Amino acid sequence: MRSIIHVDMDAFYASIEIRDRPELKDLPVAVGGDPGQRGVIAAASYAARQYGVHSAMPSKTAVRLCPELVLVKARHDHYAQVSKQIRHVFERYTPLIEPLALDEAFLDVTLSQRLWGQARDIAGRVKEDINNELQLTASVGIAPNKFMAKLASDLKKPNGFVEVTAQTMQSVLDPLPVTRIWGVGRAGEKQLQRLGISTVENLRRIPIEALEHRFGQWGRHIWYLANGCDERPVVTDGEAKSISHETTFDKDISEQQILSAVLLDLTEQVGMRLRRHRRFAQTVQIKVRFSDFYTITRARTLHAHTNISQEIWRTAKSLLVSVRKQRKEPVRLLGVGVTGLLDTTHEQTDLFEQERCKQRTLDNVADQINKRFGSRTLHRGIKNS
Repeated sequence: MRSIIHVDMDAFYASIEIRDRPELKDLPVAVGGDPGQRGVIAAASYAARQYGVHSAMPSKTAVRLCPELVLVKARHDHYAQVSKQIRHVFERYTPLIEPLALDEAFLDVTLSQRLWGQARDIAGRVKEDINNELQLTASVGIAPNKFMAKLASDLKKPNGFVEVTAQTMQSVLDPLPVTRIWGVGRAGEKQLQRLGISTVENLRRIPIEALEHRFGQWGRHIWYLANGCDERPVVTDGEAKSISHETTFDKDISEQQILSAVLLDLTEQVGMRLRRHRRFAQTVQIKVRFSDFYTITRARTLHAHTNISQEIWRTAKSLLVSVRKQRKEPVRLLGVGVTGLLDTTHEQTDLFEQERCKQRTLDNVADQINKRFGSRTLHRGIKNS
């Protein structure tokens, strides 16, 4: 049986700012743009969340909810460097690391237990190392599979530590609302409630054949998760056939400016991961999930492989505009990814066209400056259109 750890940093961006500026401790802090410039909240401390402030909220709304809010400008490349330091902690204990975003990752420690003891011991070491070396807290979940590990890490945030075993799995799952199952959103919850299903236990007691007959593959998927079954392996960056980042909003988003700001942040994370692993992508794709849970994915193949953030962003933004012309409903989830990956040994000659060489130079300079100084010295802005 596998042993999987999910590490989820607590209020990552905001926690870094509070760590770097101790005078902010215990104050409501949010990371985001200027309220007067249609800024958007990227992250909020737990103190700020008590006022209703959350990510992807317009900054002006956040300030209205919490007049005492300390709004700090985002330093995304600094956060990326801290994320890299956290990654180094992970690598002490296992090479099997699947990053989901700058602030969370799966670790497969099945074989590592021969050197480091039980999975819970390794998870404790990871938490302790991050806290001692970086003065940040993480919530961790330990379980036999990815679904349960991620769910466990969220049960006692912040600074949580939850282990779920094969023996305790069902007792942990059963009382939870059905929305804790991956793939069950508001629309799915309403459909299940019509059948009298409100908890995970209700769901797992329905015959899988009945769910599949009514809901198709989705019914089969959620039944397996309700029974704690998830066979997906931890996939490292080196093994990955794609790299992507996505975020689910606390509240559905309609404003194009906010969606564009979030998409830019996701795109730059993807670009940095490509360059860090010296890989190039040929296809850019986006994923948009609406308030009714209807999901649209769009992809576009580029004329040449790239790891240039500007090229990925330009294509992703164009795809988002196309999707929003098709559907105007509020958005629940937004993601961007790249596929068709090649490493540097397959680099194509036309990557050195003048304009692309310029953009690559900007990316490399930004990466190096921020690696050294830990600040968002060079960054892209969003043109209003």
